[in-house]
Amino acid sequence: MTQHRGAADRAPLSRQRILRAAVALADGTGAEAFSMRRLAQELGVVPMALYKHVANKDELLDGMVDVVVGDIAPPVPGAPWKPAVRQQILAARQVLLRHRWAASVIESRPGPTPAVLAHLDSVIGTFRDGGLSADLTHHAMHALGTRLLGFSPELFATGGGAEDASGVPDEAAAQAAAAYPRVAEIAAAAAHDAGSTVGGGCDDQFEFAFALDLLLDGIERLHEQGWTSARQV
Repeated sequence: MTQHRGAADRAPLSRQRILRAAVALADGTGAEAFSMRRLAQELGVVPMALYKHVANKDELLDGMVDVVVGDIAPPVPGAPWKPAVRQQILAARQVLLRHRWAASVIESRPGPTPAVLAHLDSVIGTFRDGGLSADLTHHAMHALGTRLLGFSPELFATGGGAEDASGVPDEAAAQAAAAYPRVAEIAAAAAHDAGSTVGGGCDDQFEFAFALDLLLDGIERLHEQGWTSARQV
């Protein structure tokens, strides 16, 4: 085992080795604590050695996104479009759950990286091969938004500190419930699994799949109706 680790440590520095190490480091520290200097320490090199393979931190982050998104499983060949798209998106979510920092980094990039474009192209292909028009597919992609990549921004993120089941700090829960009874009623209506959150808020597995299925059902209905945006007022 020691010999194996030593061989890995002596492996030549490469772009792929740097990116994989960066993803592993971010998995452990989160995106906020991540730095080129810390990455160089993990790899046992001086920081300048990294710049022979990645021009700057932005290029490194783009590469990290591509490593993560590149791990999303492709759809099952020949499957009907609706279960195939659902499978693609839930597969993306499983990857994002393993790399919880990735959602915020993906949103921070100025444009889609090559792996993100390849994933989106694959989802578009699933829609189009299933018979959906380019028009409906265009609007479906907008409606699905970041769910296509396995995460969904929430209206509000939960606060820190001690909280009750609704995500409201204990010391403020009673006042909030009295002042906003309808909000309190809905917040307490279902349990939220904080351990499965991607990117903050109440984005747990049930809620993610619930919203995804509503969207796919609506897209399917429009497809069956022969919907086109040209007919909308």
